[in-house]
Amino acid sequence: MSNQFAADLVVLLHFSFILFVVFGGLFIFKWRWLAWLHLPAAAWGAFIELSGGICPLTPLENKLRAADGGGYSGDFIEHYIIPIIYPGELTHQMQIVFGTMVLILNGIIYGLWLTRRRQ
Repeated sequence: MSNQFAADLVVLLHFSFILFVVFGGLFIFKWRWLAWLHLPAAAWGAFIELSGGICPLTPLENKLRAADGGGYSGDFIEHYIIPIIYPGELTHQMQIVFGTMVLILNGIIYGLWLTRRRQ
């Protein structure tokens, strides 16, 4: 397996994880047990954004790309996601907004789920 292909797999895994962090709570309405996986993932995603940190998958991808002469600086969201949904540079304030949005969205989803369970 080439380093480029492995890096692409890491990107796919990373993007899938982000989607799971943001929208994974919706799956608990069908599979309650998934909350045990989603809550830690959502907490990690919010922590990374709120702390201004970089996910460990980003350096792994960069290392794989650098082995083939590629790579980029910054973090995954800044490189792949922000150019699609928001022009300009990723700032810590934007990361705080993203992290807060993850917490609010998932708070609403889990609140609805708990309300349905009580009824």
